[in-house]
Amino acid sequence: MLWALWFAAHGVPRLDVLFIFVLGTVLTRSAGCAVNDYADRDFDGHVERTRNRPLATGALSAREALLAAAVLMLAAFVLVLFTNPLTIALSFVAVILAVIYPFSKRYTSLPQVVLGAAFGFAVPMAFTAQTNSLPAIAGWLYLSAIIWSVAYDTLYAIADRPDDLKIGIKSSAILFGRYDLVMVVVFQTIVIALLAWVGWLAGRGVVYYSGLFGSTGFVAYQIWLARDREPARCVQAFLNNNWLGLTVFMALVIDFAIHP
Repeated sequence: MLWALWFAAHGVPRLDVLFIFVLGTVLTRSAGCAVNDYADRDFDGHVERTRNRPLATGALSAREALLAAAVLMLAAFVLVLFTNPLTIALSFVAVILAVIYPFSKRYTSLPQVVLGAAFGFAVPMAFTAQTNSLPAIAGWLYLSAIIWSVAYDTLYAIADRPDDLKIGIKSSAILFGRYDLVMVVVFQTIVIALLAWVGWLAGRGVVYYSGLFGSTGFVAYQIWLARDREPARCVQAFLNNNWLGLTVFMALVIDFAIHP
């Protein structure tokens, strides 16, 4: 998450860390997707949205998926070796979380929390790679990343809810039931509040807070899109979080540029 790197570096990240961070995130998330498809290979064929995935159709074998995940993880680990011992140590935790998530939906109704912990682990790693330390602000930002994942992935889970109920997969959308969109608003509000707190701790200014205020418009738009729980529009609402994240990031970059 680039938010973390900019906060950690006070707006001026080292170029080598930026390169390692961006490429490493792409590699680890790709590996996580491969593990996820492997874990869900017996379920994906029964879900409308995922029935054409390579493992579900037989285009790829389970062994090939695991090999791809291993190669991607190894490439990411090579990158981490160019950082520092603390970041290298944290990378093992990141791998464990990435492997655990795909299986968590069998045992918990909030697998989105595990997803957030896995995806959001880029936050503490960004701080350690840039500063070789884990200040309190990293913890608050990591918490916001976890809660944000619950919010946006609940929108995604709403699209799969009918199929998930049939095959016995657990999700936040099933847990929240008719209050699903209410909970999305609650979680998104908490995220924005946490980001405001992080901004205050980091001494951010009006541009950053304007970006946070602007992000509330995306939340409203997402709820409007998903209001009828129509799967395609729920997925569209889920994807809209890319714009929310970009808005906050651009506001942060500009704010640091104006007020280092």
